[in-house]
Amino acid sequence: MPTALITGATAGIGAEFARQLAAKGYDLVLVSRDEARLRETAGRLPVDVEVLPADLSTVDGRAVVESRLTERPVDLLVNNAGIGLPGEFPDTPLEDMQRQLEINVVAVLRLTKVAADTMVARGRGDIINVASVAGFMSGHEATYTASKNWVIAFSEGVAGKLRGTGVRVQALCPGFTHTEFHERAGVKKVGPGFLWLDVEQVVAGSLADLRRGKVVSVPSPQYKAVVALLGLIPRGLMRAVGSRVNTREPGV
Repeated sequence: MPTALITGATAGIGAEFARQLAAKGYDLVLVSRDEARLRETAGRLPVDVEVLPADLSTVDGRAVVESRLTERPVDLLVNNAGIGLPGEFPDTPLEDMQRQLEINVVAVLRLTKVAADTMVARGRGDIINVASVAGFMSGHEATYTASKNWVIAFSEGVAGKLRGTGVRVQALCPGFTHTEFHERAGVKKVGPGFLWLDVEQVVAGSLADLRRGKVVSVPSPQYKAVVALLGLIPRGLMRAVGSRVNTREPGV
């Protein structure tokens, strides 16, 4: 049986990856800070599930997951854990921004590297890094957008370097998605209803794009159009508009 390790696995996109991968016959390793919710999630899945409590904002927490990936390599890594922050950049404590960076960037870097090393040695494996449509923007939610922009660029770069090794890497870029993200970040849901996606659609689209070998997955027609449009907007104009808008894409 193949095995998948999923971070941020107790809700939203992470929990949906667990459901869909279990249905495809994967055994699972689920990672989250909340052990009680991990066990509750594991109890609903019809496959072998290992729960791995870890706080990815800490060196010790990341080390727990890195050790698991090294000692018992997995076939698929889903780097889904990520956080947003409720305030604007000038009003946000530095410690909160540092924690966001540790989860959204450092954990993705380290777990991708550790997993990729074992996968290259075996000649097979897949890595999905959950980014965001927000990562294609500039001048918008400074730290969150920057972290997701990094995930996209990083995933594209690693995918290129690993071409021909049997290891596939994807940056998943959802738009507005119905998850707990807004409640946890302390921000209101915004945007018209047609822009909101279900987690089932996001995860199914990601896995379908992985099979096709797509490095950047934008799993909906409306957000493919949004990303194409963003590519036509001058960066200066995007910064000016983004600086006046207080919205955040809740796909993580």
